[in-house]
Amino acid sequence: MCPSHRDPDDAPAPHVRDATREDLPAILEIYNDAVLHTTASYDDRPSTLDARLAWFDARRDQNLPVLVAESADEVLGWASYGPFRAWPGYRYTVEHSVYVSREARGRGVGGVLLAELVSRARAQDLHAMVGGVDAANEASLRLHARHGFERVAHFRQVGRKFGRWLDLVFVELLLDDRERD
Repeated sequence: MCPSHRDPDDAPAPHVRDATREDLPAILEIYNDAVLHTTASYDDRPSTLDARLAWFDARRDQNLPVLVAESADEVLGWASYGPFRAWPGYRYTVEHSVYVSREARGRGVGGVLLAELVSRARAQDLHAMVGGVDAANEASLRLHARHGFERVAHFRQVGRKFGRWLDLVFVELLLDDRERD
C-alpha cells in the first residue's frame, strides 16, 4: 500500500533518530515538496542532493542535530537547528526547522521532532530556540504553542512567494533561566 493510502490510525508511532547520509534523499524530497507547494519555506527553488549533502555535513561538523522521524522504515519528517545569527553574542540561541511529509501531516510527527529538538538544545546548554513561521500556517503556530513557544514578533510582508506578500511570525522558547557570562 502506498504511504498516501495508509490509514493513519494503523500506523505505528513515529520514532525519532539521528539522520544519516542515507536519509538525505527523503529529507530532500520532503523539503522540496514544501518549497514547491507551501509557504513553510520562503525558498522558491528546489534544493539539490549536493546542496543537502553539504548542509548535512556542515551541521555534523558543528555538532548540530539533524533528526528524522520514521515509521515502518519510512522517513515521515525531519528537523534541525543551527545558529540564529553569526555574532558571538547569539551563541546560546538557535533557529530551528521542522518539516513533515505531506502524507504524515497532522499525525503528531512534527510534535515528536520538535520535542526532541528542544531536548537536544537543552542538552547542549543552549538558552533560546527561535523559529520563523508563516503567519498563515496556523497548524505550525499551534504546534509551537503546545510546546511552550511564544509568539514574539510579527513581520508584515517580508516574504514573497506564489505571487503574494507573506507575513512571518517569530516564535521563541526559553530553554532555561540561568544567567550567562
